[in-house]
Amino acid sequence: MSVVALKRNRRLRIIGAASGIGAQDAGCADGPVAFHRSQAWHQIAHHPQLDWGRTLFVGGGEGATPVSRIAELCRQLAAEVGLALSENAFPLVIGGDHSVAIGTWGGVARLVGEPLGMLWIDAHLDSHTPETSYSGAIHGMPLACLLGRGDKRLLHIGLPGAQLSAAHCVVLGARSYEPEERSFLAERGVRIIDQEEIGRRGFAACRAEALAIVAGAAAGFGVTLDLDALDPQLAPGVGSPEPDGLGATELRALLQRLAGMPGLRALEIAEYNPDRDQLGLTAKLIADLIGAFLPVVASRPENHA
Repeated sequence: MSVVALKRNRRLRIIGAASGIGAQDAGCADGPVAFHRSQAWHQIAHHPQLDWGRTLFVGGGEGATPVSRIAELCRQLAAEVGLALSENAFPLVIGGDHSVAIGTWGGVARLVGEPLGMLWIDAHLDSHTPETSYSGAIHGMPLACLLGRGDKRLLHIGLPGAQLSAAHCVVLGARSYEPEERSFLAERGVRIIDQEEIGRRGFAACRAEALAIVAGAAAGFGVTLDLDALDPQLAPGVGSPEPDGLGATELRALLQRLAGMPGLRALEIAEYNPDRDQLGLTAKLIADLIGAFLPVVASRPENHA
């Protein structure tokens, strides 16, 4: 496994991944650029340890299929994330539809040299394969791909085989999914803490269990947040809103707790759809979450080993 020494007071580097072709509503393609231009971003952009790096876009080409275009973007994104880590920056990927997660976490896994743990915060399970998908939308498949199942063009982006360690993966906040997805994850030992269980046990208990599971991964872990995990009244600017969901206060506190954990490798915020935003509420929420997360992660000394 490679060793990358990370300095105290490290910088957080935002990487945009402007893809909408993995979703049924392509508006997420405009998410990174719209957020970068938003008043909400400009209110935090002055922070001395916060940089906006590159924004990557889906390429075209005559005869290129959506899957091949997503695969190419994910390869570029994996390289960009790996570069950030090798330069002692903390990567924060802003999507784009959630298919970009294939590139984000492939890039981290390649750098650390083995599969990661993962906290997947989402209203959906994102674990369909081409054989089980009802819609064919790739943003419903990234977790399955990262666990080693799916279209072969979307596999092995970082490591040969799985990019994630199923035993150290948790899906938190799911409330809309198909039985085939749940069966796929259960067979592999991924822990699903859905919204019904959160309501029954309480968020604090579910959070503690989730963090203990992901923290057990020897190579460290990642966090991906699909904004549809939140109540759509708080985050209307998403492509696939679902009723109810997590609250902003509990999510902010969760990200602050995660930022202080030594095994955290990167953060991803996906599925921002500015076409559906209302009065900039979702952009403001993204900026607020970054603002809460940044001071903790930037001051944390760490070694990736």
